[in-house]
Amino acid sequence: MNYVVLAVPVFFLLIGLELLIARLQEKDYYSLSDSVADLGCGLVSQLVEVALKTSLFAGYLLLYQRCRQFEIPVHSVAAWAGCLLGYDFLYYWFHRKSHEVNAFWAAHVVHHQSEEYNLAVALRQGAFQGAVSWVFYLPLAVIGFPPLMFLTVSSLDTLYQFWIHTRAIGRLGPLEWVLSTPSNHRVHHGRNPKYIDRNHGGILIVWDRLFGTYVAEQEEPVYGITTPLRSWNPVWANLHYWADLIGKARRAARPADKLRLLLARPGWLPADLGGFQPAPEVDPAGTPKFMTSAPAGLKAYAFVQFLITIAVGTLFLFRQGSWPPATRWTTAAFVVAGLVACGGLLEGRRWAAPAEAARLTAAVPLVHAADVLHASWMPALITATAALAIGAWLWRVAWVSVDTRALE
Repeated sequence: MNYVVLAVPVFFLLIGLELLIARLQEKDYYSLSDSVADLGCGLVSQLVEVALKTSLFAGYLLLYQRCRQFEIPVHSVAAWAGCLLGYDFLYYWFHRKSHEVNAFWAAHVVHHQSEEYNLAVALRQGAFQGAVSWVFYLPLAVIGFPPLMFLTVSSLDTLYQFWIHTRAIGRLGPLEWVLSTPSNHRVHHGRNPKYIDRNHGGILIVWDRLFGTYVAEQEEPVYGITTPLRSWNPVWANLHYWADLIGKARRAARPADKLRLLLARPGWLPADLGGFQPAPEVDPAGTPKFMTSAPAGLKAYAFVQFLITIAVGTLFLFRQGSWPPATRWTTAAFVVAGLVACGGLLEGRRWAAPAEAARLTAAVPLVHAADVLHASWMPALITATAALAIGAWLWRVAWVSVDTRALE
């Protein structure tokens, strides 16, 4: 059972609570476009996980069946505690290597792209991270922790990490020595050179203290990555670092350096491309965040469509197991197209309005095929009328010049 998906309503409730606290404290924790991008990336990662999880879990199941060393009882409290402790230990190493190896960082970088720090950022995950992380947990299968126990503790470890993505909670005294807390994890999301690649722990921060990667929070971090993404597009968020690596590999002269780019630390470059590039210092007062401006009506439209897309995506996550494959993956593709279009509209991209009009047009046969009112033509007609009206309006407003810039 995917407890992370079941917790989605609680996530949104807590995000709303954090928004209220920010308003009461007169703090600016959220930006609309950034939050749309965060939640869009989170939904894309869940859609990809649906496609990959069964095949990836098969590796754990196979090792458990053929290579387990102990028969661990599923009803033992000590076994559950040991599995959770073992998972958190292995998570530390997966997380640390995700910051130290380019190929792993390419899958993980999505989580760090936001220049904000709030509970919505917790849901911003890389779509391909699961394809990398599963290998790190195979020792638990060899030891003999039952597959359902493993799945449960992996969800618990992930759920714990949601609440630590907030600026609304300060330091927590002695707990800072043992647990990953909001303060400890804020450090992890900083792009200040002294904060980079620090505090990788999931539930426990003791792993960082033991293995020399712990740093306490001093001044508030500047959040994000050293080369900002500057996009609200969730698909590009998952692909941009791979594109950067491929571009560097093409320019590298030596074949060995082309391969090493995948295995080296982020920032490493061969000598002919300039050598290692350390993280630059950042000035909190002089580091503008990426922002975009667009007509108010266009922003409102993108936000409404985003809410609809999130609702459809959430329905997919809860119901897709009972849907036929064609319906399942058509719906997933439609959701991803909606998220990309919303990001493009918020960025003021000139391709976004035609893409959105095409998506709305495609919704007509999809609604009819879904047989919403049992072979009635009415839903498709309503959808077609709405698509034409919205498409005409988008065509009118989308070509207004949109000034996309980092605010000074």
